Amino acid sequence: MQQQSAIYKQWKHAFKLDPDREISDEALDAVCMSGTDAVIVGGSSGVNYDNTVELMSRIRRYEVTCALEVSSEDAAVPGFDHYFIPLVLNTEHAEWLTGRQTRALRRFGAFIPWEQTTAEGYLIFNDGSEAARLTGSQAPHDAESITAHLYMADRLMRLPVVYIEYSGMFGDMEIVRRARAVLTQAQLFYGGGIDTAEKAAQAAKYANTVIVGNAVYDSLEAALSTVKAVHDASLV
Repeated sequence: MQQQSAIYKQWKHAFKLDPDREISDEALDAVCMSGTDAVIVGGSSGVNYDNTVELMSRIRRYEVTCALEVSSEDAAVPGFDHYFIPLVLNTEHAEWLTGRQTRALRRFGAFIPWEQTTAEGYLIFNDGSEAARLTGSQAPHDAESITAHLYMADRLMRLPVVYIEYSGMFGDMEIVRRARAVLTQAQLFYGGGIDTAEKAAQAAKYANTVIVGNAVYDSLEAALSTVKAVHDASLV
């Protein structure tokens, strides 16, 4: 087997675009030409082969790195630079940790570009979000529980990426700071509520990679301002 690509290790900032949400050509052009390190395609619901292919084909007109977060078998589309397979660490249902993934591997295991595929351990902290409802996850609120989940992901499972997801709300940066201190080898992604340059800079102090999603659809100008904010904060 070829060694896994560590393309994401260089990412400080990434935009996440949802195939199930509309984005104009002008907005997509601004996102892809913004200087972001990558565009990740993925969403919690409504993602299928057709809308994933359509969005990928539009992004492929640009030189920006394009990755797919495979949240559904139906959205397993070839042609991306990298693939992330999410494992929800704080779910109450094994379906979202190993069940769906194992079923997909039965169908596609022989065709997966393993050297471009990375397991991604999710910790969902917004109990009211669509992602939490869909996966049956409950946020670990006390320090001991959070640390235990991080130990599981980073030291026991040796996952290459841990994704702290607040899904639509700006999270507790103290939790992100502590997570960064606990992790020994995993790349720390943070996503949730990054809708200003100031919030982006705060998250960039502790997360290896800051993910900006909803702001692209809600306030494009503010979303674009996060690119420079993250890169500047990462230099400090």
